[in-house]
Amino acid sequence: MAAHVDPLVVGRVIGDVVDLFVPTVAMSVRFGTKDLTNGCEIKPSVATATPVVQIAGRANDLFTLVMTDPDAPSPSEPTMREWLHWLVVNIAGGTDPSQGEVVVPYTGPHPPVGIHRYVLVLYQQKSRVVAPAPAPGAEAARARFTTRAFADRHELGLPVAAMYFNAQKEPANRRRHY
Repeated sequence: MAAHVDPLVVGRVIGDVVDLFVPTVAMSVRFGTKDLTNGCEIKPSVATATPVVQIAGRANDLFTLVMTDPDAPSPSEPTMREWLHWLVVNIAGGTDPSQGEVVVPYTGPHPPVGIHRYVLVLYQQKSRVVAPAPAPGAEAARARFTTRAFADRHELGLPVAAMYFNAQKEPANRRRHY
């Protein structure tokens, strides 16, 4: 009998981004008509718009959603690990992140080289999180974000769900324009 190996372990999400945890809340993610499965490949052009995320839970539960790229700027030299792509707090259970407070607006994947992992991590909050308002043009705040440190600072504990997908730079359109 073959043993089940967690795709988050295989994809090194557990270790590089979060510690080992047991998922306790159902979360689904979809870009357009493409449902996310751990480790699937998504073209950056498909992920330009904010994904549809559905979170289970009761209406009085509160969640935080973090999306990062632990492979920035290159998987072989992730010197900007982690690059923050999206941060939403105070999301009510049974809803989606659009119902929460956006701390860092969504920006889609733009991998410059290699195959990058894009990780969505969900935390259940013990109480409302007071987070700073998004600062316009604060790109520097996206670089070297640490999901673990953020969770510690806001006493979020271990994640309750996580998913990841892979993306790589799309080739330029080679059609001739006359």
